Amino acid sequence: MIVLGRILGKQRYRDILLGLGLLLSAAALVVWPQQSMGAMKDGLKLCANVIVPSLFPFFVLSSLVVELGMSRYLGRLLEPVMAPLFRVNGSCATALALGFVGGYPVGARTAISLYENGQCSKTEAERMLAFCNNCGPAFILGVVGTGIFGSGRAGLMLYFAHLAASLLIGLLFRFYRSEEGPRRWRQAGPQFQATSFPAAFTRSVTGALQSTLNICAFILFFTVAIRIFTFSGLMSTSSALLSTLLSPFGLSQQWAQKLLTGLLEMSSGVSSLTDGALTGRLSMAAFMLGWAGVSVHCQVMAFLGDSGLSLRTYVAGKLLHGALSAALIGGLLWFFPQEISVASYLVEQTEAIATLDFHRALTISAAWAWGMWLVFFALALYVLKKSSGKRGKSVL
Repeated sequence: MIVLGRILGKQRYRDILLGLGLLLSAAALVVWPQQSMGAMKDGLKLCANVIVPSLFPFFVLSSLVVELGMSRYLGRLLEPVMAPLFRVNGSCATALALGFVGGYPVGARTAISLYENGQCSKTEAERMLAFCNNCGPAFILGVVGTGIFGSGRAGLMLYFAHLAASLLIGLLFRFYRSEEGPRRWRQAGPQFQATSFPAAFTRSVTGALQSTLNICAFILFFTVAIRIFTFSGLMSTSSALLSTLLSPFGLSQQWAQKLLTGLLEMSSGVSSLTDGALTGRLSMAAFMLGWAGVSVHCQVMAFLGDSGLSLRTYVAGKLLHGALSAALIGGLLWFFPQEISVASYLVEQTEAIATLDFHRALTISAAWAWGMWLVFFALALYVLKKSSGKRGKSVL
């Protein structure tokens, strides 16, 4: 390990290894063309059936909330809650709420947008990135709970542990750069931003489409990469090494391969948890859902761009999220033991996820999106009416 670290520490050797990796990747595409094309088709099905219809409405919604300045109204209303709990101003409640219902990476994208629009400080945005990027209820309840574990109760337990772990991380990261408190509001009353609704709507729709296509690109890449790793034997070799390193925890090579798949791409890893002890399956599913996978992290990196926000804070938060979620699931199973039949709910990896019936899950997701939009709009009107009344009294 020390020798490897010294080798990777030199730019010349890193360039050689990168070039060698690119050559081997090109050779793998030539050696396994049918498998690569099959993985690409499965990834396209996943994007068309799930990713685009479930994420696109939330991206448009989050962009409109930030562009029109509605988050400023929410900030005035929710400041007494967000500041003492998470040491962020009330505007950040938008990222928290949409992160709970919109799925990856809506919460992270909203937090970054708030920072870029000047509605929160850099420290506040980094605190939010650590815990506001969560899996949506449609995927956990509909796909993981009902589709993979064959139990609505299991889905509810996973979702509860997921949200509870996220809030705990938010409480922990309130001490991140503790010398910096939440940004104070200006004395002037909240106002919509100068941008008009047509301009904001146009930018929101085009930006949401670009963000959705970026996510689909990463999903396609990792779907093909995992398939090639499997056929080349690299996945088996890596899982054997991982099981050796984690042998004190009783991790077999089979479970190590599932974990490694989930570390790279969460949906493929979760869908492989169809056999074995129920406690281990639920705990590993909770960890994968909290960690989210390298594929999701790459999506967040694409949004970070040149914003200057720390990626380390985000990764540390997701690692803690996975660990806390697994621990909470273990505690819930201790108090509420589950008995779930496995044989009736065998599910393959990405192929099965792409062909699952997502109509019910997407209906729930769309309903949440419009529900949150109506709540935000009602709160904005309430604060606007209240502030207008106060100004009217002061004039009198």
